[in-house]
Formats: sequence, C-alpha cells, structure tokens
Amino acid sequence: MHLRMPFDALRFALYLQFLAPRPPGKDSASLSERLAAFPQKAVPIAGRVKVHWNCHQIPFIEAENDHDLAVTLGLVHAHLRLGQMEVLRRVAFGRVSEMVGPVALDPDHTLRIFDLGRAVPEIERKLPEKTRDWLLGFVSGINHCLLRTDAALPHEFSLFGLKREPWAIADILTLGRLFASDLMWLIWLRLLKARHFGGWRQLWGRLIEMDGAAVAGDRNPLRAIALQAALANGRTNSNCLAVSASRGANGSAWIASDPHLGLSMPCSWLIAGYRSPNHHAAGLMIPGMPFIAVGRNPWIAWGGSHLHAIASELLNVSDLPEAALETREERIAVRWSAARKVRVRTCEAGPVLSDSIFYRAPGERLALGWVGHRASDEITAMLNVSRAKNWEEFKAAINSFAVPGQNMIFAGTTGDIGHALAAWVPKDAQDSPDDLITRAASARSHFHTADSLPSWHDPPAGFVVSANNRPDTKLAIGRLFSSPDRAARITAVLRNASTIDFPLLASIQRDVQADSAKKLGARLAQIARAGSPEALAPRLGRIVSLLEGWSGEYEAASQAPAAFEMLLFHFCRLYYPHRVLSAYSAAWALRDLIRSDIETADETRIRPVVLKALKRTARSLKSRSWGQLHRLRIDHPLGLLPLAGRRYRYFDFPTSGGSETVMKTANGLTGGRHAVRFGSNARHISKLSDSDENYFILLGGQDGWFGSTTFADQVSLWREGKYIQVPLQPETVRNSFPFLTELCPASKPGP
Repeated sequence: MHLRMPFDALRFALYLQFLAPRPPGKDSASLSERLAAFPQKAVPIAGRVKVHWNCHQIPFIEAENDHDLAVTLGLVHAHLRLGQMEVLRRVAFGRVSEMVGPVALDPDHTLRIFDLGRAVPEIERKLPEKTRDWLLGFVSGINHCLLRTDAALPHEFSLFGLKREPWAIADILTLGRLFASDLMWLIWLRLLKARHFGGWRQLWGRLIEMDGAAVAGDRNPLRAIALQAALANGRTNSNCLAVSASRGANGSAWIASDPHLGLSMPCSWLIAGYRSPNHHAAGLMIPGMPFIAVGRNPWIAWGGSHLHAIASELLNVSDLPEAALETREERIAVRWSAARKVRVRTCEAGPVLSDSIFYRAPGERLALGWVGHRASDEITAMLNVSRAKNWEEFKAAINSFAVPGQNMIFAGTTGDIGHALAAWVPKDAQDSPDDLITRAASARSHFHTADSLPSWHDPPAGFVVSANNRPDTKLAIGRLFSSPDRAARITAVLRNASTIDFPLLASIQRDVQADSAKKLGARLAQIARAGSPEALAPRLGRIVSLLEGWSGEYEAASQAPAAFEMLLFHFCRLYYPHRVLSAYSAAWALRDLIRSDIETADETRIRPVVLKALKRTARSLKSRSWGQLHRLRIDHPLGLLPLAGRRYRYFDFPTSGGSETVMKTANGLTGGRHAVRFGSNARHISKLSDSDENYFILLGGQDGWFGSTTFADQVSLWREGKYIQVPLQPETVRNSFPFLTELCPASKPGP
C-alpha cells in the first residue's frame, strides 16, 4: 500500500494537470443564464410555484402546498449545488475511489468500516408520514434537475467521471449521517500514535483536564481531502448568542450565529427562504439537507454550536473470539483500475475500526461505538424546529435529535430566549475516562435526550451564549470541549453594552480580541526580562516591547500578533518533546494547555528557552505584520494539490483573527506564512420584533456552478462586514427579490 500511494497520487495529479476538463473560467455564466437554467417545465408538482431570486441568486419560494415546497427546495439545492452534493454522496458511501482512483482506497475502506448508513433502513422505516412525504418531494426535486436529458451537468461530473444516479430517501439520510460524523474520529488519528509512547497517561489526563480537542491533519493531500470531507458540514465549531427583549434595542429579542467550518468553495452553506401553508422560514441550509439549520420563522429564531457530546467510544474488543465477529466482503469500484474487495468486520459493540490502516493499534482490536448507529430522527426534529412557535414547542422538537450533539439557541418574538442541549448522551458515560480506549461493554441502551438534559430559559443576565465551551452542568455530557475564551469574550461585550442592537452584534461577529493571548504574551515578555533586563539585545527587546504593549487584538495590519505567534511556535518546538506537542496540537485548547504549562513552570528553567525562542523569532519576524503571515485562502478541496491544484484556488489575502478570537480564522502553531482553512464561514443576525429584519452572509457565494457570477460574489461583502437581507413578508420579498421564476406542474403547459 505505501509503495502504491505515491504513484497513484502522481497519476491523479497528472490527470488534473493535462487530461482533466478545466473548470469554467471566471464569470462565464451570468445570473440571467443561471436563472434560465433553472427547471421550470414539467416539474413534479401539483400547483403553481413562484421562486423569487435576488441578485445573489438567493431564492424565496412561494408554494400552494407543502409537498410542492419540498419539491422546489430539492430543485433549488440541485440547481445550485448538485456537483457538491454528488461528491459528498459518494464520500458518505465510501465511493471516493470511483472519483480519484486507487489513492482513495484506504479512506474508502475506512468509510465502509464506519458504515455511516448502518441505521438508515430503520430510520427510514420509522419516519413520520409528514416527514416521509417531505423527503419524497425533496428527492423528487433533486432527481428532476439531475435526470433531465437536456440539462447541462456541473463540472464535477466530467472532472470525477460521475454518472447520473437517481437519489432516494436513503441517500439523504446517509448524507445526514456523514454530516453527523463525530469530531473524535479525526482526533483519534493523532492520539492513537501518542498513546504508544511513555507518559501517555499523564498526557491524556492533561487533555481531559483542559477540555479541548481538534481535528488532526494528514500530510497526504488526497487522503486529507477524503477524510476532511467527512466532517465538511458537521458544524464542528460555532458561536451563537441570543438576547432577550429586556436587553435588546427597541425592546426586541435578537439572535446572532456564525458557524465555523472548513473554508472551501463551494461554501458549505446556502441561503434560502420559503412559504407554504405549514412552512414559513428563512436561513442557512446544508446542501442536500431538506431543512433550515440556522434561521428563523415568524415566531422564533434558532442557531447552535457543536456540543462535543459523548457520542463515540473507542472500545477494546481484543478478548472477543473470531466467532463473535461478523465479516462481510465489499467491492470498491476504482477509477482507472480494477475493482478491489475489502473485508469489513463488526461485533456487538460496533464496527471493528482497527481493520482500517488509519486506526491500527498494535496488539489491540478496536471497535467503534457510535450513537449515530442508532435510529434517531434529526430531519423531523429540524423540520419541527422550523415550525415551532414558542420555547415549549422548540424544546419538544429537538428530543429526537441525537447526532451531532448541538447547543441549540432560541429567541422568540415574545422577547424570551433559551439554550437547550440536543443530543443522545449515554446515561452511564464518563466525562473523564482513564484512557482513550475503554474495555467493551454491552451496547448502550439508556440515553439522556433533550427532555432530560439541562436547558436554560430566560436567564437573569438577559442573554445566552454558546461557543463550544463546556455547558454549565455537572452532568457527564461531553469531553474535550473548546477553550472558554470565545464565550468569555462575547459575554464580556454583552454584559458591558448599554444597548444591544444590530451594529453591536455585527461587530461581535468580527471581533478579533483574544484576552488570553494578551496575558500569555505579557507573561512571556515578563519571563524574558526577568533577572537582567539590560541583557536583552535591541532586536529582542523590540519583540518584548511589542508583546508588552499588545492589546490582544489579532489585526491583520498589526505586528504584535505575528511576534506572539512566532515566539509561541519557536518556544513550543524547543520546550516540548515531539509526541507531547503532537498530542497538544490535536487540541482545540492548544493554547490553554501551553499557557497552563508556562504559568506553572519554574521560571529559571523556562527563561533560557524563551530567550532562545526570541532569537529565532527575531531572525524571521523582521517587519512582517500578522496579515502578511496569516492568509485567508479559499479554494476548492482540490486546491490543496501541488501544481494541478492552482486552477482551483480563488482567494489569498491577509486576514485578521486567530484560533481563539470570536471571528475565528484558525491556525496551528506557526513560524511563518500559512493558510487559514478553517473558521467562520457564514453569519446570521435576526431582530425578532420584525420578521423582515433577517441578515445573512456567506464566505463564498450561493452558487456552486464553477464560473457563475454568484460563485464567490459574497466574499467582498464579507470582508467589508456587510450582510444580505432575507425578509419573510411576501410583499417585502416581491419588492426586494426582483427576479421571478414560475413553475408549472407536469400535467399543465409550461409558462
């Protein structure tokens, strides 16, 4: 396998460079051309449907019945993001090798082992009739767009050799399980390696103590594309807040959300609004998912952040006899090569994960225990959320929501707010286990659900905040939470505000202040000056002075954050053994861990390391600002590839923010110029007292069609701090969405 990988990667790179069809050039499809391509005739609907579009190709659908609305939503998703959806569908089923060749065999084998669709037959069987009808309509709309013989197909079809394959409800449900993938699966990749070195127990204890963990990287770009695609829309991080009418301007409640995901094109969100007899909402949707994940209706608004709930366990099943394992053989089709057969084994505890090359643990057989392998119903939950009229209906709606666990934030037009936990958490789970791997037990059968998990309604402070931090409860809900820094910063701004209104909420979403970084920078400066300040050379003293005067703001034009991050990088390389730094670097709370170590270390022992790191920083910092080092690169996942990936790279510009700022633009430890590929990628603000005051923006564009004028048109607005209004009132929609598409049923003549 290891001998084959470089050749296969080279073959795919050569294909992209010389043989693959090129993506359409910039602005090769105007808005009028894209709207003209939207299917209008012989649509599988019963009544007339109107789709209003604004200049960013954001739709607002008016349908005479609910089923027709679902059909049209399917049409919209396929029209805008069919290529993206088709690629992710194949990832969900472990079919990446069909697109990129043998280089993806190991990821495909791993995805087959995970068996994301394991619970799908039971989920589909238990669907409520209204949800089933909604899904049938959504799938019908996708297929109408996909299977038209006269339709032009997205670039992904020719690039990856895709064929037209009809969608079914099971595809939507399996795709939903892909988006529900557990963060821990990628964390395990790095921690399993660290576990076999000395001092593991102490290291594991530190990670648990600091409540942080993050996605481990992969140096092979094609494996990274396949593995990271599995978490492309898992809402892996976010900020979300709600403000009650008692604190909001003009006596109104407010909500503000900004999810954090991978920064790639097409964007992992699309914006849509709609209205039918029983559905009326606007918000952010995940391509291929038939519900609004973040948004509002005429009565309530909702958002969320990843809960980091206990959803997966890595179980040692080494003691099980072979007879206790079920084995099946699966066939993986491979582009440019013969199909391969792989072995997939399962046991009562779950799939045998150590059969994957990525999860091998010498001397141990490991199984995956995942809540997502149980039949839960997130689609019905979110459809009910989008129709809820008050806190009680909102809480009841999320009870069937199991994975991925979410902090659900609520705001109502009556002025109230709330924070609920939507997850299925094993009742006997431990939040501080002794090891990464535990001994297998019988399958979990008792869970806390939303109705038994803590919730907070109308707290005295007048606001609720969630930023992936540990919820305020002693219940064992999750492990390895994010640093509390973002939540603390948002809380401080809200608490000190005399008036909470749109400008303040918009400024919070662009806030780049990191108080913990400021304190750590000041501490490093103090250590450097300890003993004999006159001993510092001028070039070192300049860096120390930068840290001493730094406000903690990660502004692109500032040199202080560049000095701090480079000093931290060199210090960690000198101070920590590689295995420790590797494990720390797998952590959301990386900087919390480092700060804790520095604060408790013997200053006389640590000062020589700080001084040596200062010298290295001085050699490389020069006069560079943070933005010269910290680059926002937005590209297609194929842009990660050398040479051939150039045509899939779109933006590379300096950006403010950092890993622990509210406007998250994440970076690991860095000693030089680097790319930001994870962070804030969508924003939403709603004023609850006015159903038309709903504002959204994407870091990208609405359209996934390469070369479309709306493929990346929102990037400039994002950088300027602007938003796009998406009203709910039909009259306002008609006045502000100037383009109209009218659909006719298949049994009637076209327009």
